[in-house]
Amino acid sequence: MNQYVTDFVSLIDSNSNIIFNMTYQEAAAAVASGDPAAVRKIDGQFAIVEKVGRQVFMARSLGRPMRYFLAKQVSGPLLIVAERMDEIYEFLKQRELHHQFHPSYTRMVPAHHLVKLEVVGCPDPNPVYTRFFEPQRNVLPTDLDAIGKKYIETLANECQKWLLTIPENEPVGVLFSGGIDSGSVFLVLYHLMLKLGMSPQRLKAFTLSVNGGADAAQAHEFMDKLGLSLFLEVVDVPLSAINYKEAIKVIEDYKSLDLEAATMALALCGRIRELYPDWKYMADGDGGDENLKDYPIQINPELTIRSVLNNLMLYQEGWGVDKIKHSLTYSGGQSRGHIRSYAPSKKYGFKDFSPYALPNVIEVAEGIPFIALTNWKEEVLYALKGEVVSRGIKAVTGFDMPVFEKRRFQEGAVPEDAFSKVFGASEVEYRTFFHSLYA
Repeated sequence: MNQYVTDFVSLIDSNSNIIFNMTYQEAAAAVASGDPAAVRKIDGQFAIVEKVGRQVFMARSLGRPMRYFLAKQVSGPLLIVAERMDEIYEFLKQRELHHQFHPSYTRMVPAHHLVKLEVVGCPDPNPVYTRFFEPQRNVLPTDLDAIGKKYIETLANECQKWLLTIPENEPVGVLFSGGIDSGSVFLVLYHLMLKLGMSPQRLKAFTLSVNGGADAAQAHEFMDKLGLSLFLEVVDVPLSAINYKEAIKVIEDYKSLDLEAATMALALCGRIRELYPDWKYMADGDGGDENLKDYPIQINPELTIRSVLNNLMLYQEGWGVDKIKHSLTYSGGQSRGHIRSYAPSKKYGFKDFSPYALPNVIEVAEGIPFIALTNWKEEVLYALKGEVVSRGIKAVTGFDMPVFEKRRFQEGAVPEDAFSKVFGASEVEYRTFFHSLYA
């Protein structure tokens, strides 16, 4: 016989949500309704779980992780929903049920889907996924000026909503490399603060420099060209402070590129916290690469330019929840990888905001006619982000934004000759260490 769940625990912190257009109670009611159209109306960065009778409804944007685990008890199953694996594990220890736990037994709620779980056990139920966010593709013209203006206007609109939620005496930071994404977020925030009559002295761009990494020089050049150097603070961190094993614990993952980025984010956020014990609000450019499909296709043997351009939100969601390649434990794409910026920031008590990862901004990006603009040429695709964003920044803020050659965060923060000294030889090494945490 099926035994209905009488025990349900949510460890999700509703205070970590950033919801612009309704109260948390209204957003929770939208999720509890089971109506994906109602969930799509939630504007912001969120992770929400609600139980209604025998059903549990879960939904999240890219900006926040959410996991669940179903444990067995004599009295019936126990469903636990949390942000992190270790939160689930520690709760199970309190109930003396931790012997059932393994990281691969947890399930991540995929971003942009309303997940319904029938809370019955023996056998465990399968979740039902219903997409609540499905942007229309190829709806924008091929005019790069028009695309850029629409894209950055939408980014600015989301950033303005965020700024208006921040107390006027609180400073605002940007995790800044001088690249296209962090650079555009900084310039939009600076422009908005002037427009809204806020003091721009509250704003600061933090750049990580490990033993003289290249990003420091790039960040200086970016700011110097715009006459904004007084807003830049280069944060120096010694190579000895770079610890990928600590980053594995923080992001609870072992995927090489995301782990490398998270290791640097952890070092940067940790040092900022030492320098500024009371700083709360931080923004970043995470999601910009995914939106404009700006990743080297050749480094992933599973990808071709046709798969990248033909699949809706491939870099944000992976292959999709209905595909064989979809991981239940980690989901896919940025849905998995956004933890690289979120978790380090959260560990050090920052309220992190990633405007490029918001549905309204992604919706504009997915409307770009990539095929018509690139004619399936990879080099044209890689150049597209700089064109779109710089034109949009010019139209919205008036700044001629410098555009440098793409470089990953982890590659710019530390000198090339020191990279191998702080990271493992392969993903196998990372995975082995992660699994040892629960051995």
